Amino acid sequence: MTTTALITGANKGIGFEVARGLAVRGATVLVGARDEGRGRAATEKLTAEGFDARFVHLDVTDSGSIDRAAAWIGAEFAALDVLVNNAGITGELEGDGKASATTLANLRKVYETNVFGVVAVTNALLPLLRAAPAARIVNVASEVGSLTLTTDPESPFAALGAIPYPSSKTALTMITTLYAKEFAGTPIKVNAANPGYTATDLNGHTGFRTPAQGAEPIVWLATLPADGPNGKHWGHRWGDTEHEYGELPW
Repeated sequence: MTTTALITGANKGIGFEVARGLAVRGATVLVGARDEGRGRAATEKLTAEGFDARFVHLDVTDSGSIDRAAAWIGAEFAALDVLVNNAGITGELEGDGKASATTLANLRKVYETNVFGVVAVTNALLPLLRAAPAARIVNVASEVGSLTLTTDPESPFAALGAIPYPSSKTALTMITTLYAKEFAGTPIKVNAANPGYTATDLNGHTGFRTPAQGAEPIVWLATLPADGPNGKHWGHRWGDTEHEYGELPW
């Protein structure tokens, strides 16, 4: 039976590669994007490669857009097997990049997409996820949201100072654990994925991992077997020469 997977922010970068990775595994991929032109172009590219891809206009900060997307998916497929909450922004670089330079306007903007958008999209699609035999929800988190790593003076993330993006990813891991607790004992699994420092528009393409590499842990969590993990932060482990992928500390 063909699975159906929705990926938010799937028109480029990691999101696009997640869509491709799931399509390679036989899924019908729903390319969620707020920019219709870019979303349709990404969908056409996947279709040209022989995959079953459909464009879904979806702005995770717009409740009307979310409701319309959920209604369309329900009408077309009746159930949703995979939800990848990938859409995310870093916000503006403010002042010297330290916590005290943060403005509430920038903080709110980042949280609208990275935190509130995830909850809004997930809740809107839960009826369809529950209707699937064994749904998977993957929230694209980040190692920079790890309290353990960012407070370790030996960590690559020790110098982080700005509040918006790192704290939004910390909040996202908590959100992940709470959904995972709610669905413990059911076929639904909810996990947070760390793509690692991936070269995307988000960081001016300064990352050392490719978007395809960044997609790998997300696709793995999206296709977990019945005995797979639930409520974990899993993905690329920077500096771990023995285990490229594994569980990350909170």
